[in-house]
Amino acid sequence: MFLNLEFKDDLKIIDTHCHIDSEVFTEDLDDLLQHSFKNGIEKIIIPGANIKDLPYAMEISERYDEVYFAAGVHPYELENFDENILKTYLKHQKCVAVGECGLDYFRFQNSNAQEIEHQKNLQKSFFKIQLELAKEFKKPVIIHSREANNDTYEILHQYSKDLVGGVLHCFNASEHLLRLSDEGFYFGIGGILTFKNAKKLVEILPKIPRDKLLIETDAPYLTPEPYRGKRNEPLLTQLVANKMSEVLNLSRQELLKICLTNSKKLFFQGCL
Repeated sequence: MFLNLEFKDDLKIIDTHCHIDSEVFTEDLDDLLQHSFKNGIEKIIIPGANIKDLPYAMEISERYDEVYFAAGVHPYELENFDENILKTYLKHQKCVAVGECGLDYFRFQNSNAQEIEHQKNLQKSFFKIQLELAKEFKKPVIIHSREANNDTYEILHQYSKDLVGGVLHCFNASEHLLRLSDEGFYFGIGGILTFKNAKKLVEILPKIPRDKLLIETDAPYLTPEPYRGKRNEPLLTQLVANKMSEVLNLSRQELLKICLTNSKKLFFQGCL
């Protein structure tokens, strides 16, 4: 059952990264979404991860005016990659981005050097294919980067001039990747900011240009304090917003206005 919290603000939040197509939302999805929309959530974007999940993400977006989706393949789900299928979904009127796509080297610790190099090259190849799709369809890209800062930066730096923008989802507080703010990239801030061990992100958050800040949940993952251990939900972006306003020394209303403007500029400019 969803968390029965209530937030009343004149300004709304767009959850720019929320896996509501996950099976953990199946039983109470409608009630959860209706409650979220009544308590400050204006829109939700479902990122693509596994190509097999795209039909359901599209179905949800067609069922709710406030829900949109992205079409892409996570670096752990490349086995089912199909460029032609992605193109089909990228033509859908509710598809607002390519992704999530990118690089994730976290699982390579126990592999030998040759296998690691092969897997890295494989990920980079499919990442570039999806960046080419972002160019072709003139859609922003949702980027996943874990333990791969240098390669992520080099590839995005190479493509940035040809993209309409993108977001470093679940930004990992990398000073190296922060340089991409000058090349049109945004930074998704989620529940990690509220964690006790998030000192690095707390330190780097004020360095992110205000016009490049976005709010996300990555639900059902990375639930913010004080609800860690429970299922994350779109409404908990409100707690992320509270922490962001505290760290940035902004009023809650000012922070919400900044992030709402940024979200609409990146994902919805010209289509709302």
